[in-house]
Amino acid sequence: MAFWRSKKTNESGPENEGLDPATSEPAAEPATDKAAGGGIFSKITGGLQKTRRVLGTDIRDLFKSEGRLVDEDFLGELFARLIRTDMGTGPANKIREEVGRQYRGRVVHLDEVIQTITEEIRSQLRQDHGGLTKSDSPPTVILVVGVNGSGKTTSIGKLSHHLHANGHSLVLGAGDTFRAAAVEQLTIWAGRIGCEIVTGKSGADPASVAYQTVDKAIEVGADYAIIDTAGRLQTQSNLMQELEKIRKVIDKRLPGSPHEVLLVLDATAGQNAISQAKGFSAAAGCTGIVLAKLDGSAKGGVVLPIREQFQLPVKFVGLGEGMQDMAAFDPDSFADALLKG
Repeated sequence: MAFWRSKKTNESGPENEGLDPATSEPAAEPATDKAAGGGIFSKITGGLQKTRRVLGTDIRDLFKSEGRLVDEDFLGELFARLIRTDMGTGPANKIREEVGRQYRGRVVHLDEVIQTITEEIRSQLRQDHGGLTKSDSPPTVILVVGVNGSGKTTSIGKLSHHLHANGHSLVLGAGDTFRAAAVEQLTIWAGRIGCEIVTGKSGADPASVAYQTVDKAIEVGADYAIIDTAGRLQTQSNLMQELEKIRKVIDKRLPGSPHEVLLVLDATAGQNAISQAKGFSAAAGCTGIVLAKLDGSAKGGVVLPIREQFQLPVKFVGLGEGMQDMAAFDPDSFADALLKG
């Protein structure tokens, strides 16, 4: 087993998403974000730009300058526009019902309805435990799962940068041993961040890599061990069984771990992300969601049915290509940014 530092690669393509194409390294944080003051709200506002453009324009089109009578026709049109963001019929219907409850039979203006929708979305997204679970005694072990192309490895890099920037030490585990590009990409992230990484030979047992990652984190006294896994479809039962094996092996080395199992979902997948969550939630015992590629999607509303159906907290959202383009999920900021910006 080798412990690697960063080395550069000239590979390109979707497997290197999140890397600067000129250097094959993680893209640097855009200066404009820092100049604008940064912060969770500004990041989420930028990430939801496409969703907000679709939803805001659609809702505004329902109104005239003199306002609009809230009747069944209006409520039906509002419902149709809401589901275009892939928020699903359940959450969209709750919003429709709340708007009807407050305004039915009245002539209302756009800003009144926007405020009511925002408050209802806040209510639906409210969650008790949004932050990462932390072990009483380090390391905290985080297993990261998801389908191929979901942005899983890039999300690990961003999460690692986030933790390292907040003063935490960590060890990464390149458990996607069947995809050389994933190991290379994670190795580059580790080198850029300044943390150790455990890798195995191509095709090595992922459970072995996971075990040795936890072992190394214990040895060096790291705060976190973050383990990548092979991308898989939720219908691939043999690979789902492999996830169960990884969990058992990790628990054998450090009883009670993994402390978090984060499912990375591609926001651009919209409602398809729901079926992914169903399969992984059962097989991997997921404890939270990372919603990746939010900046590239007009389907940011998908977070609502994820919360409704699974009651899994959304832990982080991916908002761009840079190392710092990940934010801890904040329901209030998300609801405001979805419609107001």
